[in-house]
Amino acid sequence: MPHTVLLAEDDRAIRNALERALTLEGYRVTAVADGVEALAQAHRSRPDVLVLDVMMPGVDGLQVCRVLRAEGDRTPVLILTALVETADRIAGLDAGADDYVVKPFDVEEVFARLRALLRRAAPAPAEPEPAAAQEAEPPAPTGRFLEAAGLRMDPQARRAWRGDRELELTRTEFELLELLVRNAGVVLDHSTIYDRIWGYDFGPGSKNLAVYVGYLRRKLDEPGAPQLIHTVRGVGYVLREGCGGRFADTT
Repeated sequence: MPHTVLLAEDDRAIRNALERALTLEGYRVTAVADGVEALAQAHRSRPDVLVLDVMMPGVDGLQVCRVLRAEGDRTPVLILTALVETADRIAGLDAGADDYVVKPFDVEEVFARLRALLRRAAPAPAEPEPAAAQEAEPPAPTGRFLEAAGLRMDPQARRAWRGDRELELTRTEFELLELLVRNAGVVLDHSTIYDRIWGYDFGPGSKNLAVYVGYLRRKLDEPGAPQLIHTVRGVGYVLREGCGGRFADTT
């Protein structure tokens, strides 16, 4: 079955062009002109992914995202925006969006980001049932947790803690932190992180990773405690307690 896309864009030319492109790419598209219609359609028949323009009259794309997240709807959301400031991108992530594309955009980039969102949203393959004559032993309690640099993560339950404080993370934030924790002390370059998290390297000009790292730092960092995610200039990022040594933190 083709994936379903709910597209909300008030600019008719962009809406029609993107609807045609997505349809030709094999998606089943419902296109609407504003946030009110988007919410009504999302409630009527839940799509596989939403593509929301930020600047729409009345109810804008961020408000649509906030309403859906408040209702517990975790459908992946791709934001279309002409706003390029970091604060604007953070506002989109704060609203619950999973990714964004800056206008003017290349339609191939939209396709790539949608593929990545849909891959991450796909359910994990079911574990094979044990043979009837065998009894499956429960996993050891400590085996399910990842721990590094004062962080503890439960990938199965998708929960994370710094010390005793539980972290409220979006899906992408959780996956990024899990990647860093699994590779604690190892410098991960930008291309590796893009490939592992988004499934696509958006190139050296993209600010996507920097925004997510900054947003994750805001949730991790505590007054008086060491910073955990460090920038290695010109290379990428590393998770470790404290700086110093060979890691050059630029923040």
